Amino acid sequence: MGAMEEYYPGMGDYYEGYGNETGFAQSCDESDWELSFSLLPVLYMLVFVLGLSGNGVVMFTVWRARPRRRSADTYIGHLALADLAFVVTLPLWAAYTALRFNWPFGSALCKLSSYLVLLNMFASVFCLSCLSLERYLAIVRPRPAGRPRTRAALRLSLAAIWALAGVLALPALLLRDTQARGNTTVCDMDFSSVASREYEHLWIGGLSLVTTALGFVLPLLLMTAFYCFIGGRVNAHFQGLKEGPKRRRLLRIIVALVVVFALCWLPFHLLKSLYFLNMLEVLNLSCDLLGLISRLHPYATCLAYINSCLNPFLYAFFDPRFRAQCLQLLGIKKALQGQLSNISSTMSAQTQKSELHSLATKV
Repeated sequence: MGAMEEYYPGMGDYYEGYGNETGFAQSCDESDWELSFSLLPVLYMLVFVLGLSGNGVVMFTVWRARPRRRSADTYIGHLALADLAFVVTLPLWAAYTALRFNWPFGSALCKLSSYLVLLNMFASVFCLSCLSLERYLAIVRPRPAGRPRTRAALRLSLAAIWALAGVLALPALLLRDTQARGNTTVCDMDFSSVASREYEHLWIGGLSLVTTALGFVLPLLLMTAFYCFIGGRVNAHFQGLKEGPKRRRLLRIIVALVVVFALCWLPFHLLKSLYFLNMLEVLNLSCDLLGLISRLHPYATCLAYINSCLNPFLYAFFDPRFRAQCLQLLGIKKALQGQLSNISSTMSAQTQKSELHSLATKV
C-alpha cells in the first residue's frame, strides 16, 4: 500500500493514492520511513492533550462572557468548537498509525472520525473568513451610529458556516469505510459505488483539488484581500478613536490566526496537490520526487493538525482581555492576587519594623 493511501487519516479521505493499484507510479518506492510509525502517534497524542485542554478553556471562556461577548468572540468560540471536534479523533488515528495502518475500531468510527477531520478543516477556514469579513465591515464599511449588526445576521452566518462545511465533508462520511487488505483492515475511501476502477483516479484527484480550492486557496485569497483593504484604512480610522488600541489588538489576533492557519496548512495542500496533479498526468514528476512527497506528507498532515492546538495560545498571547478571563475562570487570578496581597502585607510589616528599629537606634 502506498504512503499517500495510508496517510491522510480522515483528512485525505478524498485522495488516497491507489498509485500501486491502478497503474500510476507502479515502479516508484513510496514506502514510509520506519520512524513515522513511532514518532507520529506521539505527536498526535501531544496535539490531542494540548488541543483538548486549550480549546476547552477557550469555549468555556467565550460561553461565560456571554453578556459582553463580541461577534468576533462568537466566531472564535465556534473555531474552538471545530478544533475540539477534530482533536477528539486523534487517539484513533494515533493507534491506527502505531498499528501500521490497521483499523480495529469498526466502520462507524472510521466514517465518523474521517468526517470530523474534514469538517474541522472547512469550518475553521470559514470561521476565519467570517472573522476577516467582520473586521472589514467594522473598519472599512462601518455602520452609522445606533445601527449595530444584528444577532440574527451572526446566527445566520454561523449556520451557513456549519451547513456548508458539513456538506463539503460529506464524501468522507459516505465513501470512507473499512476494507480488508491481506491481514490488515484499513480505513480508506471506496469509490466503487460511484465510479469504475479505471475512472477512480479522476474522482480522487478531482475531489482533492476541489477540496484544496474551496478549503484553502479561495478563503485565503479572500482573507488576504480583506486585510489589504483594512490596511489601507486602519491608521486613519483608528486615529483619535478611544477604542483604537482595543480594535488594533483584535485585528492583530485575527491576522495571527490567519497567518498561522496558512503556514500550518500550506505544506499539506501543496504536497497533496503535486501528488494528484501527477496522478492526473498534468505534471510528470520523477519517482524520487514522488517518493519524497509521499514520505513527507504525513509530517505535513501532522503540521496541519498542530494548528488545532495553537489557536488558544495565540488568543492568550495577543489578547490581555482573554488572558485575564482565562485566569479568572481557572481561579489563578484570585490566587495570584491573594499571594501578591500577602507579599505586600509582609513587606509592609517588615518596613514598619525596620522603621521602628531605626527610630529606636536614633533615640
